[in-house]
Amino acid sequence: MATLMPVSEVTVCPNYVGGEWVESRSTRKVERRNPANFNDLIGYTPVSTRDEMREAIAAAERAYPDWRDKPAPKRGKILLRAAQLLEEHKDEVARLLTREEGKTVAESLGELTRTTNIVEYISGEARRLSGETLPSELPRNFAYTIRQPLGVVGLITPWNFPVAVPVWKIAPALVCGNTIVWKPAGLTPFISRRVVEIFAEAGVPPGVLNLVQGSGAEVGDELVEHPTVRAISFTGSNEVGQGINAKAARHLKKVQLEMGGKNPVVVLDDADLELAADNIIAGAFGSTGQRCTATSRVVVVESVADALMGLLVERARKLKVGDGTEPDTFVGPSVDGRQCEKVEEYLEIGRREAKLAAGGERLRGGVYDQGYFIAPTIFDHVPITARLAQEEIFGPVLSVTRVKGFDQAIDAANNVRYGLTASVFTRDANRVFEAAERLEVGMVHVNSPTVGGEAHVPFGGIKATGFGEREVGSTAIDFYSELKVVYIDYTGRKREGKLY
Repeated sequence: MATLMPVSEVTVCPNYVGGEWVESRSTRKVERRNPANFNDLIGYTPVSTRDEMREAIAAAERAYPDWRDKPAPKRGKILLRAAQLLEEHKDEVARLLTREEGKTVAESLGELTRTTNIVEYISGEARRLSGETLPSELPRNFAYTIRQPLGVVGLITPWNFPVAVPVWKIAPALVCGNTIVWKPAGLTPFISRRVVEIFAEAGVPPGVLNLVQGSGAEVGDELVEHPTVRAISFTGSNEVGQGINAKAARHLKKVQLEMGGKNPVVVLDDADLELAADNIIAGAFGSTGQRCTATSRVVVVESVADALMGLLVERARKLKVGDGTEPDTFVGPSVDGRQCEKVEEYLEIGRREAKLAAGGERLRGGVYDQGYFIAPTIFDHVPITARLAQEEIFGPVLSVTRVKGFDQAIDAANNVRYGLTASVFTRDANRVFEAAERLEVGMVHVNSPTVGGEAHVPFGGIKATGFGEREVGSTAIDFYSELKVVYIDYTGRKREGKLY
């Protein structure tokens, strides 16, 4: 079990502005408890004010000229030091992450490893912020491009990966020479504070990285609307993302959105069913299904559907549900009561739309009464148009749809508004390449789960999932920089003829 913080040590998480930790002046605050143990009061998130967000933006604006002018390789060295600190403190940070968000310690350590890899990779981009030289149509003219920072950028991040997602935005923003104002999710304030502490210890100067806790409706809205902020990178729901895009467009800001997913695994009639079942279970129920890349749907060819269902149900019923600090726990709690209630609503919807094959309930009794625990749930015979097959649940719920063959499987997989990631299980190389081409997603996996990614590989989706440049990898710097073209005429005389 997580170590309980004595009541006398329970605090309101501060903001970080201009290099100083400052208590919010707001009298409003929100309680944050361990979602696996209601008796563990972690602390409080302040509901900061618009004025406090404006102060953070002003601090970032003041810090921008010096940070912009620092040579990029020196900025990269600071990031490399942050990666080293993340590695040194990974056990402590992982346990805080588990305590606050609910995922297992193993999953938290995995998130820390990926985060460290991302920062290490992006630190190297500081020496690769290159442009290109281009031949001019004119004699004795030199044309080239360079990358320059945007200025102050705003980051709005979710609770489900409260280290990795913020850091994969922070790192490229800093490497490119921007200053940052970050509004994290209200459900993970203390892990957000720890992330900032690590970057500050690594040498990020005062004002370059600022943190403001609070609501999206107040401080988040101020960050989006403020004229000094040149760009917004957001990860979260479609409803909020679309609203951010509409507001930012009025100010001609750059916008990057990563939103929902309803990710399918396509299982064809020649698939290794044991392999498919193992990977589907990991993708559907790891992180309690609370990840945008989670396996939410299985689309399986009818001839092997019964056999696959038997394997899935057998595995799901063996999964240990509980506190993420306990050994062998595979499925942790929903992050809070509201998310738990949302999942329970979908369990009721599923009972009306499909056949319940496993789970289907909130767990009760004993330690389960002290947390938000949902049994790993599988619904079979789910119609393609059912809400269960169309809407993002963000919980340990898997829907299975049966189809006649390959073409119908691809059509069913594509029949959603989202397009983040998909997997296909088959031994047929021809089908592998055709599926990779036809699946309407940003990322395709073959004979592996829908989840996962690497530090040097772009991340993102299409359709209603993604908008703007991709995150992670070398493409991460595209959003956080502007491309400038430079022409140098070294003729020393006036041009003759037409100027285009």
